[in-house]
Amino acid sequence: MTEINVNRNSWPSELKITDVRFVDLTGAPMHCILVKICTNQGITGYGEIRDYGSRIYGEVLKGRLLGENPCNVEKLFKRLRQHAGPARQAGGVSGIEIALWDLAGKAYGVPVYQMLGGKYRDSIRMYCDIGVNYHGAKDGRGIATQLKKYVDEKGFTMVKAAFGVENVQSLYPDECVISAPLGLYEQISSAQSDHYETFVSGRHPEIQYNKDYFARRNATYDQGFALEMPYAFFRMTERGLDLYEQEIAAMREVLGPKISLAIDHIGRINLEDAGRLLRRLEKYNLSWVEDALPPYYVEEFKRLSQMSGTPLAAGEDLFGVETFEALCRDRAVPIIHPDICSAGGIGEMKRIGDMAQKYHVAMIAHMCETPIAALATAHMGVATENFIASEFNAPDVPWWDDMITGFDGSVIKNGFITPPDKPGLGFDDTNDEVLAEHLMPGTGGVWDSTEQWDMVYSNDKLFS
Repeated sequence: MTEINVNRNSWPSELKITDVRFVDLTGAPMHCILVKICTNQGITGYGEIRDYGSRIYGEVLKGRLLGENPCNVEKLFKRLRQHAGPARQAGGVSGIEIALWDLAGKAYGVPVYQMLGGKYRDSIRMYCDIGVNYHGAKDGRGIATQLKKYVDEKGFTMVKAAFGVENVQSLYPDECVISAPLGLYEQISSAQSDHYETFVSGRHPEIQYNKDYFARRNATYDQGFALEMPYAFFRMTERGLDLYEQEIAAMREVLGPKISLAIDHIGRINLEDAGRLLRRLEKYNLSWVEDALPPYYVEEFKRLSQMSGTPLAAGEDLFGVETFEALCRDRAVPIIHPDICSAGGIGEMKRIGDMAQKYHVAMIAHMCETPIAALATAHMGVATENFIASEFNAPDVPWWDDMITGFDGSVIKNGFITPPDKPGLGFDDTNDEVLAEHLMPGTGGVWDSTEQWDMVYSNDKLFS
């Protein structure tokens, strides 16, 4: 008699979504938002909304999911995708899509990577950032020393440093690194710091959720974050170029010439000055320079790529395969850099990678989120041929692994994630006691009811 291997814990064709809930965390490593989709058969699926996003982007979609079979991932994603915008605005659609894949894998008893077509590799490589709790020296040597510690102690084989021209100016306050209209640099820097520290970080909920401060919040956002690079009108001086190069040279001296080193957030400088800086950095053999311009500056990226031999990466704030194709066509950048929580989730990010390969463009992943987004990225990454590595922004968050249960030890081992063969994303549940200890102030509790969103619906038809 032939044994029939059937998952008797579920009946996939009768699976229905009954609830969608959220929890906001702080320091995980950022303000991170988890998604839980519940079903009539007791199976739950987990996803994640983009760091520093809003659960509203997911809550508003609940009424369009209730009663649906979560195994119809692509159909539901196509229904929801019109509600995604760029960057954090795509978090709801992306986070729900990830949770649907987790549910489908659990219902059919297979890991997500298998539903994507199987593996090109067993593990994905992680590249390590400096972390979110580092309080040491912020010069090139100090940053590289911390990165090397992670390499030596945790086994990472690639590293990245966020290091902008503004960092250099703050290191050398008596030097003229940035030339700008008098007072403008100080105004923009102050607004950016004020917006993050007071209104985004969660450190001051008494101000963050106080209506009396909303005008100030919006002003700091406009002046410090929303202003695009060319309109800040910062120029780099020759002395500034010398000092920036000096700091990158110190990084290389500490790390050595062999390890892959990338640089992120080079600063609010225009196309021409970015070209001057990148030419200076060619001798340090950087793996890439990230987000030198907004990702929708496609023509400018093409020009910048032609100015220097330093590779460029972009795309953490783009949603959908069609927006990435604009970057990959004519090879405006040699590397795309999507975040699975903004790009559209697991299936869409794999489609993005497959599209990029058509244009001979590699893919790395932005990832400043919890183990849920990390595992989602890993399943997609092992199943996508041109995938290189994923970011890890939480090497100094001691409770990062503790957010989930049923996973064999640390999610990242020796600088790699190996997706397990367990169904779905490969973990059993969230550790709600740990989540309760790290709630984002002012956002509620762990998996609060969202019944107020059950009836939110509209005529979403894209044509008349």
